[in-house]
Amino acid sequence: MKTLLKDVQLFLPDKTIDCGFLLINDGIIEELGYSKDCPVIDESYKVIQLSPDQAVIPGFIDLHIHGSSGADTMDATAEALQTIAAAMPKEGTTSFLATTMTTHKSDIQKALENAASYVAQHNHPGKAEVLGIHLEGPFISPKRIGAQHPDFVVSPSIDQFKEWQRCANGNIKLVTIAPEQPGGMELVRFLTEEGVVSSIGHSDATYEQVVQAIEAGLSHATHLYNGMRPLHHREPGVVGAVFLHDEIKSEIIVDGVHSRPEMVRLAYRNKGKEGLILITDAMRAQCLGNGEYDLGGQNVTVKGKSAQLADGTLAGSIVTLQEAAKNMMDFTSCGIREIIQMASVNPAKQINVFDRKGSIEKGKDADLVIWGQDGIEMTFCRGELAYQR
Repeated sequence: MKTLLKDVQLFLPDKTIDCGFLLINDGIIEELGYSKDCPVIDESYKVIQLSPDQAVIPGFIDLHIHGSSGADTMDATAEALQTIAAAMPKEGTTSFLATTMTTHKSDIQKALENAASYVAQHNHPGKAEVLGIHLEGPFISPKRIGAQHPDFVVSPSIDQFKEWQRCANGNIKLVTIAPEQPGGMELVRFLTEEGVVSSIGHSDATYEQVVQAIEAGLSHATHLYNGMRPLHHREPGVVGAVFLHDEIKSEIIVDGVHSRPEMVRLAYRNKGKEGLILITDAMRAQCLGNGEYDLGGQNVTVKGKSAQLADGTLAGSIVTLQEAAKNMMDFTSCGIREIIQMASVNPAKQINVFDRKGSIEKGKDADLVIWGQDGIEMTFCRGELAYQR
């Protein structure tokens, strides 16, 4: 597929071109620049005429999403991941990590094997690409369980991780862990040596324990504020450590439910655009509306913008990344460049795919979003039009 995007605003890493062109060939950005310098093309290119009030930005990368449109990673079927991958472009997401839950060991194994098979056989252009797996649990703290299933929490284990990474054919890219649990620090060191991102989450660690984990290689935090020891003036906790240490990039769910706008603004002032990563933590109810749903074997009620267990515990979200981006701009007064940093650049760098994802540059994957005055108008996944409003 060859495509020319013409007369459009381009958000490049180092500058903005107000009236530019972009050539896509075989899923890759072939050439880009000012419209006046656009080369002569043959009839094999499809020409999409745009306007300077439409911006081309890099596709979003969601490092933490369980499901969407009725499907969940834990369904452990190719059809489930295809459903999620087909739904993502509508919100500007062009790639993601399939995220697991704390459930029975055998169910986790099935989900990992399925995701590995999907990556090998079904990752086709025209829908969001599964970049790997985010293992959220079961190596977490029972004190900060959130919506994870309490019956299946286990202590961090290098041997167990090795077994699951074999099942996943090396596709586990990020692991949420409570490093204060027995074996936690050892697992953080091992993950770091293996090139896997270790993320503190569902953790009751003290400030000193988080610092120790950072020294062992911890570099990520799972859904800031939620499922972690909070900030206290005599015990800074996990939140205080995240705020004070630039080594940690922190996810944040900006749905107005998981954290009120003032707390999002506080996080933005402390971590800045370089230190935050927008995620959804969405579950299967995303895009479906009110009703009763399943998350990791637990019943979830969705009403309005909130998904909750029977006891009122928040159970993932139903926000889209487009909504999260708009909320972030509303809550913090940041602009589209800051959104690009938090939703595209930072996640790509964090899981080591910035050589092909996360920015608009010649030779990179044509994962692109056309952003207009009302949000997303088109999404291209590896060069193919995957969504058009």
